[in-house]
Amino acid sequence: MRRSLIGFLVQFLLVCCCALAPVRAANTLDVYVIDVEGGNATLLVAPSHESLLIDTGNAGAAAPRDAGRIMEAVKDAGLQQIDHLITTHWHGDHFGGMAELASKITIREFIDHGPNTQPGELADNFLQKTYPQLYAHAKHTVVKAGDKIAVSGLDIRVVTSAGQTIRSPLPGAGKPNPYCASFKPSDSNAEDPQSVGIHVTFGKFRTIHLGDLTKNKEFELVCPNNRIGSVDVLLGLHHGQASSNSEVLVHAVHPRVAIMNNGTRKGGEPEVMKVLHSSPGLEDLWQLHFSQLSGQEYTVPGMFIANTLDEPLTAMPIAPIAAPQPGPGAPPPPAHNGKAYWIKLSAQQDGTFTVTNTRNGFSKTYKAGL
Repeated sequence: MRRSLIGFLVQFLLVCCCALAPVRAANTLDVYVIDVEGGNATLLVAPSHESLLIDTGNAGAAAPRDAGRIMEAVKDAGLQQIDHLITTHWHGDHFGGMAELASKITIREFIDHGPNTQPGELADNFLQKTYPQLYAHAKHTVVKAGDKIAVSGLDIRVVTSAGQTIRSPLPGAGKPNPYCASFKPSDSNAEDPQSVGIHVTFGKFRTIHLGDLTKNKEFELVCPNNRIGSVDVLLGLHHGQASSNSEVLVHAVHPRVAIMNNGTRKGGEPEVMKVLHSSPGLEDLWQLHFSQLSGQEYTVPGMFIANTLDEPLTAMPIAPIAAPQPGPGAPPPPAHNGKAYWIKLSAQQDGTFTVTNTRNGFSKTYKAGL
C-alpha cells in the first residue's frame, strides 16, 4: 500500500512538472521579430533551445522599454540565457538596449563586425567604456564573412561583415543573377554597409537577415552570380528603407515571405514596397507597424501588421506622407509606448513554416515545396 502511494505521488509530481514547464514545440526553429520602434531585435530559438539574438533596439530613454520587450519574448521562449548576441552594426537603434538587457539576463557570447567606422559620441563612448565591461566575463567574437556561428541543429553562416561579403556561393547557390544588369548604385553612410548579415538553414527551411546592409553591398553579395540562392523568409529589410532592398537582392533571393521590422514613420517607403510587391513568388509581407510613409497606397491588410498607434488617426491617409527632414527640428514619430506585439515565425525541418501576428492571433502556414 505504501509503495503504491509513493508511486502515485511520483507520477503526480511528474505530471505537475510537465504542466508547469514552458510550452514550446521541440522540433521547430522559432523566430521572434520584436517591436523596438523601428530599431531591430530578432530572437532565434533552435529546437535545442539554444538562442541567438540579433540586435537590442534603441538607445537613450527607449533602452529600458526595448530591453523589456526583448525580455518578454525571452520569457515566452522559456530561455534562461542568451547564448549568442549579434550586434549587426554600431547605430543606436541596433545596440542601444544592450547594457539594459545584460543587466536582466546572462549573455554568453557577444558578436560584432569590429570597430565603428562612423565616428559618433554615442557609439564611441559605448565601445570604449560600456561594451568591454559587458563582455569581460563572456566570449567576444569579431566575425568575418564566411564564418559559422555554432548553434546546435542550425547552419548559421556569416555572409557579410565589416564591408566584406562571402566569395563562394552557399550550397545550391551561384547561378547568374539577371537583375544585376539594371542595378543603380546609391549613396549610404559609413556604418550600415559594415553590417553583420547571416544566412540560417534548418533542414529545408532557409532565412536571411542582413542587418542594415545597403544597396551597393547587396550588389556585391549577389552579382554577377547569386551567392545566396533562394530563401523562404527575408527578415529585417533595414526597416523597409530605400537605401537597401534593391531588386538585385530581393528579387534574386525569391522570398515567399518578408517580415519588415519597421516603425510608424521609419521604413515602409513606397520604393521598397514596390520592390517587395513585385518580387516573383512573394506570397505575403508582414510588418511590425503600419507605416505612415506607406499610407493606404502601399500598405498591407491590417491582419499582417502587428502594432498600431497609441493615438490612431481618425482617418487613414490614402497617399503616403513624406518623411520629415532629420535634425533637431524634426517632429517626434507617433507614440507607441503601450503593449507591443511581436510577429512569430515557427519553421519545421521539412520547410513548412507558420507566421503569427500576436496582436490579433492571425496565423498563416506556408507549406513546403511550393
